[in-house]
Amino acid sequence: MALTGFRPRRLLVVLAVLCGVLAAGIAPAAAHAALTGSDPAPGSVVAHAPEQVALTFSEGVAMGDDSLRVLDPQGRRVDRGKLRDLCSGSVVKYGAGLPPGLADGTYTVAWQAISADSHPVSGAFTFSIGAPSKTAAAVPQQQVGGGLVGALYEIARYLAYAGFVLLAGGAAFVLACRPAGARVRSVQRLVVHGWALLTGATLAMLLLRTPYTGSGKLADVFDLGGLQQVVLSKPGAALLARLLLLAAAALFVAVLFGAYARAHRPDGDGPEGDGPEGDGPDGDDTTGAVKRRRDLTLGLAVGGAAVAAGLATTWAIAEHASTGLQPAVAMPVDVLHLLAVAAWLGGLAALLVSLYGGPSIERTAVRRFSRIAFGSVLVLVATGTYQSWRQVGSWRALTDTSYGQLLLVKVGLVVVMVAVAGLSRRWTNRLAATATAGTTASATAAVAVPAAVPATGADAEAKADAARPGASTAPADPDRAAQLARQQAALATARKKRARDADPVRRGLRQSVLTEAAIAVVLLAVTTTLTTTEPARTEEAVKAATAGRSPDANQPRVLTVPFDTAGPGGRGSARIDLDPGHSGGGNELRLRISDPSGKARDVPEVKVSFTLDAKKLGPLPVALHHSGTGHWTASGVQLPVPGQWQLSLLVRTSDIDQVTETRNVTIN
Repeated sequence: MALTGFRPRRLLVVLAVLCGVLAAGIAPAAAHAALTGSDPAPGSVVAHAPEQVALTFSEGVAMGDDSLRVLDPQGRRVDRGKLRDLCSGSVVKYGAGLPPGLADGTYTVAWQAISADSHPVSGAFTFSIGAPSKTAAAVPQQQVGGGLVGALYEIARYLAYAGFVLLAGGAAFVLACRPAGARVRSVQRLVVHGWALLTGATLAMLLLRTPYTGSGKLADVFDLGGLQQVVLSKPGAALLARLLLLAAAALFVAVLFGAYARAHRPDGDGPEGDGPEGDGPDGDDTTGAVKRRRDLTLGLAVGGAAVAAGLATTWAIAEHASTGLQPAVAMPVDVLHLLAVAAWLGGLAALLVSLYGGPSIERTAVRRFSRIAFGSVLVLVATGTYQSWRQVGSWRALTDTSYGQLLLVKVGLVVVMVAVAGLSRRWTNRLAATATAGTTASATAAVAVPAAVPATGADAEAKADAARPGASTAPADPDRAAQLARQQAALATARKKRARDADPVRRGLRQSVLTEAAIAVVLLAVTTTLTTTEPARTEEAVKAATAGRSPDANQPRVLTVPFDTAGPGGRGSARIDLDPGHSGGGNELRLRISDPSGKARDVPEVKVSFTLDAKKLGPLPVALHHSGTGHWTASGVQLPVPGQWQLSLLVRTSDIDQVTETRNVTIN
């Protein structure tokens, strides 16, 4: 099917916008760091106010004094407001001190941090002192990194990747595949738009960083104090370095489409990029001119490679590659991976616009890009395999985690894209095979077409003017002459385009390359989403910490047992907390005796034991220690196996008044 009048750029823009919207619509994924433990544990009840609240993370995080807040039942902040660094070796742990004498009730812990790979994480949980109570503490309902600000930040992240691909890949295409493309307007626009896109997206990310990792309010983009803090952070410094490198990239682009384009302009060809093209020097070029051209090409190649590698490094030092397993190896590999992506996808975009706009692209340029694309795919396979091993860790994680599933989608898209690229290579080979015949046919058509096609439009009008009596070689009216010149130039361009579009081999190549480019847009969206998703290895490690336990395995077993010994003052209730409530050792039991009004009270004797009839275990007595008025504790409570245990509570309120109550409790 012919694509007459088709605009591939419009399709790519629509696809890019759709993919950006879809990526922004995804809920904020868990980032690299995950909360793996806390003291006190979520939902636990402690007998006395702890000295501090401590949080343990799976990876390194950045936290400040306001990153960890403890709120009392009335919603007032009660922590000391100074973050404690409790990290030791590979253990990432931070805490907040608490004052002595905190009242009984339920306390809320709200925390927020920035993962070492630049993504924000947050959460909240409660614990109780003495006994649970109602709480008026308000915690943010919106997860950090979400909402409108999160959507805008993810769109900017996607556009930054796209801009880098167009800038680096398009420039590489000109230098390595088609030097004459430096004079083609469509290629120039592609590279310049890539630079502008990357610059604008980087500025947007820098301004959005404060609300993205903090309040979530769009108005905070104007917070200069927050911007100063962002610049001092690792992600902010990476974004600032990217802007400085983009200033150097602007100079590179100016030379590429200025001095370099002029150096590759054949004699008689204007700067518009509409005339015949050539890759070699003009016939009358001197040896000095050839040397200057080579020096210019070498300088641009070295400088451009350095700038591109620097830009790629700004991603590597601030995202997944900078943390976790083998960061010293992972960051250079990530740079190579990103450069290979740019060379392949960016070169593909430059090839696409060359096929649809400007003069016909040379077969040698297509063949050069085909070889570069093949080499880029090999680099992507090697670096991608290492990254997959590093971030996934196991075959099962490929299907059991969000990161693994997205990685499978990415691999599938790459496979499809390589298959389409194989079709493009076939068209390229056919283009080379028919090049000689095509040249002969074009020369014949150039002679035959004027005789076979009737003159219409501007041609007929020009001939009529020439046939009038007394008509001179040029019209007397300068405006009329200029109008005829424009019409004839337009007709010449139209003839050239029709001749180009009539070539079935070039048309097939254009269609296959367009398909590749459409898949590349989707692939870039999936890649962007992967950078914001918690790696499978981290997710699996968090799961392994709770393997073999029920979803509430880390929650203490809490029992409230009313009792009545039938004597004076014999009524009351006992609250028993077994933390964490799983089989084996390490359990801590806390017991609180209260009178009917809820006030803690002492009794002459209290005993606790456990029995597991199914295994004929027990009763296993618990050694209780009196720790305060109405409070008893026991550490290292041993429950050998999981199952439905029976807890026995004996309470004696006088020399002769006592009662024994039993309750069932599930131990994991």
